[in-house]
Amino acid sequence: MPTPHAPHDDHHDHGDGLHEDLVRMASRRDALKLFGAGGAAAILAGLGAGSALAKTPTAIVPSETAGPYPGDGSNGIDVLDDSGIVRHDIRRSFGSSRTLATGVPLRVNLTVTRRSKDYAPVVGAAVYLWHADRLGNYSLYSSGITDENYLRGVAKTNSNGTAWFRTIYPGCYNGRWPHIHFEVYSSVAKATSNGPIVKTSQIALPQAPSKRVYATSRYPTSQAALSRISLSSDNVFSDDRAIHQLATVTGSVSKGYVANLTIAI
Repeated sequence: MPTPHAPHDDHHDHGDGLHEDLVRMASRRDALKLFGAGGAAAILAGLGAGSALAKTPTAIVPSETAGPYPGDGSNGIDVLDDSGIVRHDIRRSFGSSRTLATGVPLRVNLTVTRRSKDYAPVVGAAVYLWHADRLGNYSLYSSGITDENYLRGVAKTNSNGTAWFRTIYPGCYNGRWPHIHFEVYSSVAKATSNGPIVKTSQIALPQAPSKRVYATSRYPTSQAALSRISLSSDNVFSDDRAIHQLATVTGSVSKGYVANLTIAI
């Protein structure tokens, strides 16, 4: 199995400009404070602003299997109590190895809200996020990379309820739609001490950007795997076609992508 290559430069897509981003962020914050996430979504949508907020889920994100490769101690391997697991940039292994997982750059912004509190942001929670590498393999488990722990990390939700990660676009492998795993904990302390899990679920990635990424030479097996799977046939997302788990993804192969998803717990 190929081993990860040397680091490469990556870039971020800044969308429509800093000023527009700041205006959008301010509008969303003010509306959230005044009306809560549900009311703010309707108001901002009517004004033509905050389209991402308007997609705030109206139901709790469904719980999903952690899969066979969680590394959370549930199946023997536990990376959560290792020094270095709390980080935003999860591309590189930590500890005895510093191997870098390469691929098309991806930033993941996962925002956690509380349904019982009108979808208010959950501040100070922790998200443990992990996913496959560009070849569809998982660190700690797959042959040849059992000594690696890249593409795994814990991040704290900020004042907006968002935990963000700098990573790579995951590869697609046979039998599964492109996806990212995550667990939500009440705090970083709980996450790193095998505390109770608040929510286990998965993020689905849209078809269009996935096809563009998989057309590159860095993902030699993903294009064929994607052609054999759909949201309707995926064994995790087939029940509702990932209606509450499908991320909004923007960007490009050359500049990298940003995936945004708001979940309710």
